[in-house]
Amino acid sequence: MDLGFIAGLLQVTLATATPIALGAFGGLFSERSGVVNIAIEGMMLTSAMTAAFIAGMTGSLFWGIMAGLTAAGLMAALHAVVSIRYKTDQIISGTVINFLAAGLTGHIYQIYLVPPYPGGWVGFSTFPKVPIPFLSKIPFFGTVFFNHQPLVYVMLISVFVIHYVLFYTPWGLRMRAVGEHPKAADTVGINVYFTRYANVIIGGLFAGLAGIWLTLEWVGQFTINMTTGRGFIALAALIFGRWTPFGAFGAALLFGLANAIQIRTQTLFPTIPAELLQMMPYVLTILVAAIRRPIPPAAVGVPYEKE
Repeated sequence: MDLGFIAGLLQVTLATATPIALGAFGGLFSERSGVVNIAIEGMMLTSAMTAAFIAGMTGSLFWGIMAGLTAAGLMAALHAVVSIRYKTDQIISGTVINFLAAGLTGHIYQIYLVPPYPGGWVGFSTFPKVPIPFLSKIPFFGTVFFNHQPLVYVMLISVFVIHYVLFYTPWGLRMRAVGEHPKAADTVGINVYFTRYANVIIGGLFAGLAGIWLTLEWVGQFTINMTTGRGFIALAALIFGRWTPFGAFGAALLFGLANAIQIRTQTLFPTIPAELLQMMPYVLTILVAAIRRPIPPAAVGVPYEKE
């Protein structure tokens, strides 16, 4: 096995880890502030469909991104209102949003996204790779880290930015305080409701980026239920990573490696049943969920009642 093969495998690992990491970051903002978010899957799916629809109609990837982020943000806002304002069980709220996203995207797909496309359809192409000057020429490491499409770089930068925001800024301190002990946070003047609303919506935007990656950067089209459980794998990565950005990123790399091995093995050994290889990431998710049981933020999932 030569270095070129290993570099290619790791490059695919980093690329396929991107939606998992971005989805996990979305869950991190929400759950660190005290709101359980199993609706990552629905937010990703809605964003993926909306980005593909608008990019196809306008021929602009930029407007596709804006539309995808808006759609995911609206889904997150819905989850926030139902969970924070009306104090609905957050697991149920997330589940309903996932079903809503599946039904809504499937309906729009059947009307607008099934070939032959209706009049006015322009179509779109995926983001090209953007090699980083000089760095992409470094043997091995240049291929692995510096020869990717834009959202991979966004994900990598986000790891460091989120870590800094979470642990070294007043916003991160407030977020963690609200997720651990909201009454104490309220006592010192932190607006618990605003903090939770804002962080759930910010988390939705990260989940939206994960969905945008699927259509505008990876596949180049939308298909029904194309997230195929990535939102739940992102949640598993968040838990496995102990609700920290670097931990979630490391866990996402583990799932990305499983995906990369599945893709490479299917290419090199086509006689192996594809269904068997496609099971790998999900089997890994079950193993991670069974083995690793970290302690979540103390107030996550608990509606706050202001006295």
